Amino acid sequence: MTAQLAIFVAAALLLSLERLTYAWVWRRPERFRALAARLEHVPIGKPVELLHAVFWAFKGLQVAVFLGWCYWWGGGHLLAHPADSPARFLGVVLLVLGQLLNGSVFLRLGKTGVFYGARFGQHVPWCSAFPFSVLRHPQYVGAVLSIWGFFMVTRFPNADWVILPALETLYYAAGARLER
Repeated sequence: MTAQLAIFVAAALLLSLERLTYAWVWRRPERFRALAARLEHVPIGKPVELLHAVFWAFKGLQVAVFLGWCYWWGGGHLLAHPADSPARFLGVVLLVLGQLLNGSVFLRLGKTGVFYGARFGQHVPWCSAFPFSVLRHPQYVGAVLSIWGFFMVTRFPNADWVILPALETLYYAAGARLER
C-alpha cells in the first residue's frame, strides 16, 4: 500500500467514527441512554451531556485529521496558495456561511434539541423557522460548507483538496438519510 493510500484509508476510517456513532445513537438511543446511566456519577452522565462531550471529542479528531492531511499533502505546509487568492476568499465565505447555519441551529434548538434530546424522551418543540424553513438538515449542510471552505482555504488548487470534502459530504449525506 502506498503512503498516500494509507493516509487516505486512515483519514476515512477516523472520520467515519463520528457519523457511525451518531447513526448508532439515533437508531439505538436506549443503548446510549444506558451507557450514560453508567456514567451518572460524572458531570456528563446524562445522555444529552454525554453526546455533547462526544461531539467535542469528534470535532477535535476531525480537526486533527484535517490538519494532518494538509500537513502531509502540503509537504509540511498548511496553506497552498497566497492569502489574496480568490479561492481563499471563497473558502472563507463558505466557512462563515457554514458556521452561521450551525450557529442558527444551536440557537433554534438549544443543546437538548441538537444533541438528540427528543430521542432520549425529552420534549423538544418542532422548529420550522429559519434555517429549518429552508433546509431539512441545516446543521449538516453547515458542516459540509465549512469543510469545503476549510479545504479551499488550505489545499486548493492541489489535486488532493477535494478528497476529504467529498468523503465528508458522503458521510454527512448518509447520516442525514439514517436519521429519517
